[in-house]
Amino acid sequence: MGARDDFTLPDAALLDAYSQTVGDVAERVGPAVAAIQVHEPGSDGGRPMGGGSGFLFTPDGYLLTNSHVVRAGRPPARGEGGSAPKAWRYTASLADGRRFGARWVGDDPDTDLAVLSVDGLAAGGLVHAELGRSDTLRRGQVAIAIGNPLGFEHTVTAGIVSALGRSMRASTGRLIPDVVQTDAAINPGNSGGPLLDSAGRVIGVNTAIIRGAQAIGFAVAVDTARWVIPALMRHGRVQRAHLGVAGATAPVHRRLAVAYGLDQSTGVRVHAVEPGSPAALAGVHRDDLVVGLDGVPVTSVDGLHQLLDGSRVGRRCVLKLLRGTTSPQPVYLTVQPGAAA
Repeated sequence: MGARDDFTLPDAALLDAYSQTVGDVAERVGPAVAAIQVHEPGSDGGRPMGGGSGFLFTPDGYLLTNSHVVRAGRPPARGEGGSAPKAWRYTASLADGRRFGARWVGDDPDTDLAVLSVDGLAAGGLVHAELGRSDTLRRGQVAIAIGNPLGFEHTVTAGIVSALGRSMRASTGRLIPDVVQTDAAINPGNSGGPLLDSAGRVIGVNTAIIRGAQAIGFAVAVDTARWVIPALMRHGRVQRAHLGVAGATAPVHRRLAVAYGLDQSTGVRVHAVEPGSPAALAGVHRDDLVVGLDGVPVTSVDGLHQLLDGSRVGRRCVLKLLRGTTSPQPVYLTVQPGAAA
């Protein structure tokens, strides 16, 4: 009895349902996915600088993609966030053959997300993708990617959500939390395209692969995109708080943790304090060990970055730190973070 003879009806029905689901999602959402090209400004259309994928998420032509796509893979210079990258030009090509110019609206290199707006809306008939939720995802559920890998436009791949709660480094060095891992095939050019659930809702923005790995790709969770998008559309950037310290994750001696009731084994050792910065004005010293901010334990540089969001800009906050070398003592300082450049 051959393999085909062992193929039971329930298996066949399940596979057919899977194929139907993937096909339906591709048909419904595919028209919202665009191939993005980045060009230098110029009367001849400009020299191509790079490209990737993106997708329309509103009916009036706003398009979500990756920051590294709109910046053609070039990390922003310090203080460059919130400004259009070198006035480059953008084009967005849809599956039906229509091609639009697009303008930069905003980008956030720290989460590798960006928003563009397509021109030529008089043409009408723009399909947009629905943003779903990522906080309810389960490992093993269907994940569908649509994009333009290696220049092959409007390619559909499918697999599952392989893992949740991953983190990865952005080009700025900050940690992107709650990244979705998938085995749906993702290749260069998929960046910025949607990762979708079986209902065709966006659950992530495809962003990265591991070179040499097989069936391991990553997407920025759509819940992250949900809070980034309004800031980009309003300000062109995501505002974050700034203390003005350089430091590294460092251990908290167990004796000190027990003595001061600290439920943590690490903090952030201050290596330098920027003159005139909020930290300097508050009295933070080099070699201080930061262990808390507003009552929340600080256990790593990444954790401190995540606490320093826009809600703390200009607000009086309390830093808890250990100071001293032979017998460190807890010190509480009031600091008023500024806006990061």
